[in-house]
Amino acid sequence: MASGFSWRRSVVDFSSILIGCALFAAGIDMFLVPNGLAAGGVSGLATITSHLASLRGVPLPVGIQTICINVLLMLLVARSGDNHYLVRVIVGFLASGMLIDAIEPLVPKMTDDMLLASIWGGAICGAGIGLVMRGGGNTGGTDIIAQYIQRHAGVPVGTTFIVSDFIVITLSALAFSPRNALYALVSIFISGRVCDAVVDGPRTMRAAYIISGEHAAIAERIMYRLNRGCTELQARGVWSGNERPVLMCVLGRAETARLKEIVAECDPEAIIFISEMHEAFGEGFKRMGR
Repeated sequence: MASGFSWRRSVVDFSSILIGCALFAAGIDMFLVPNGLAAGGVSGLATITSHLASLRGVPLPVGIQTICINVLLMLLVARSGDNHYLVRVIVGFLASGMLIDAIEPLVPKMTDDMLLASIWGGAICGAGIGLVMRGGGNTGGTDIIAQYIQRHAGVPVGTTFIVSDFIVITLSALAFSPRNALYALVSIFISGRVCDAVVDGPRTMRAAYIISGEHAAIAERIMYRLNRGCTELQARGVWSGNERPVLMCVLGRAETARLKEIVAECDPEAIIFISEMHEAFGEGFKRMGR
């Protein structure tokens, strides 16, 4: 049973990686490269060098550049010990690099409008990267550098992304124009947002904290009306010094309105805090795993 599940999981993961690589390649070939948008990372750097080489009559495909750079970068993580992760990374950057060059003569330039190109290029590339990450891999480049620096220097991954994207954007302004660089920034922002949405998925959850003297009645209705679990936390008011319980429950977005109705019915003076969560695992939610 376990080996069968592992096999099915691998098929799903690698299918997600390959579909994501195809989307990533399509976004680059149809929107970004034709409009001179170097939207960060290794692919952005390859876009710049490809443009500079073309000015001298030298063909330098973007895809093969990303593969060569990522092969060098893989030497940084080759000793990580996580062979499953390494295989997914290798598949990710090889597939994306080969697809970028393979489909480039087959797909059209979709628009000459720089704003549309930055928006749609960023969205499609972000969706592709998100699918690759959901499959447990990545397209290489900045991800590999960021993980290596974090492990050896303690620098946060986000800081590395910002610095590397800033370097690529600066080079883009010099190679193309400041206008192109500004549109590339738009593409980077949209790509990141779409990637997060794909990785986190649509099942955004809410965590609710409720402070009320009618906590017992509220907890009962949450359990039997919403069919959700409820946890009672012990807290103490700093000003009053009184002990009072705080109810905590995790629920879906659509259940938030019903929770407010339940609390209002039991205690209109209750205090309720609702925050957004990206994922919830366990009984009543999805199973632990990717």
